[in-house]
Amino acid sequence: MSTRFTRKSIVAAGTLLGVGTLLADPAAAVSPPLTKAAVQVHFDLAGGQMPENVVLDRNGSVAVTLAGARQVARVTGQGQVRILATLPAPKDTEAKTPLLGFPVTTGLIRDGDTFYVAYATGTKAETGIWTFTEGRTPRKLADLPAAGLPNGMAMDRRTGNLYVTDSAQGAVYSVATTGKNAGRTRTFSTSKDLASTGFFGVNGAKVRDGRLYVSNLDQGTVLSTPLSGSRAGTFETIATGLKGIDDFAFTGQGRQFIAGLVTENKVVLVNGNGTKKTVLTEVDGLSNPSAVAVRGTTVYVTSAAYTTQKDPNLLTAQLIKN
Repeated sequence: MSTRFTRKSIVAAGTLLGVGTLLADPAAAVSPPLTKAAVQVHFDLAGGQMPENVVLDRNGSVAVTLAGARQVARVTGQGQVRILATLPAPKDTEAKTPLLGFPVTTGLIRDGDTFYVAYATGTKAETGIWTFTEGRTPRKLADLPAAGLPNGMAMDRRTGNLYVTDSAQGAVYSVATTGKNAGRTRTFSTSKDLASTGFFGVNGAKVRDGRLYVSNLDQGTVLSTPLSGSRAGTFETIATGLKGIDDFAFTGQGRQFIAGLVTENKVVLVNGNGTKKTVLTEVDGLSNPSAVAVRGTTVYVTSAAYTTQKDPNLLTAQLIKN
């Protein structure tokens, strides 16, 4: 873990970027169609264990990136935590990651026993996509701009390409993972729909039915474009009014998805027609909800505690499907 990371640095970053103190409606609690919300694991904030992203893992477990610790960890269904990998500390100890100021592991993809991790340090040497097979040392697969903040990540399983959002540059990159072109990076889009308005731009990413879906934190939108070429086409707006949206996950019912509103300390359910409902709040244990995953009827939500500075955790709830 970088010695430059402290609780103070996170609070300063949040204050500088205008996140401020988060308040929840004290009368709110888990709401249908979610039930049985409970915090499964509490992480170590002082150790930089701020769970930023979550993906489904084997045997009922999930894997998470621990942003300030530069780690990937597995959380079993019984709540046991095992560190799978630690990314190298930046060689340049004076480097500053854009927007945050400290080295951060963000997006995560699992493909069998292989993991892909987005890592930002503010330097060319480390910033990019790293990969490791369980039990082995991480290695760098692809370079990304040192002035950027690679964040969300999704894989097109048909091609093996990764799609990586850059919240600082307002861009999406494609990264090849297979064959002779493995590690090749291309700019997929720099559409104005991906840009920030002063804080974070494009953020979460998902691939579904041949389309890329991304969120934009500042603009409060979820967008979609076909994956039919090396460059993105026009982005279709799927949902609006989602202030502070970070990551999201589809429920399996059409375009319905669940999203974490990191700056609002809420999780919302958004239906295919764009209507939305708050289903989780701080009362349920949220502390800057940063990512969502869905397995069957189980919903996983990570809380990174970036600005609340209390109780980074993994929460689960049950989804009642129609």
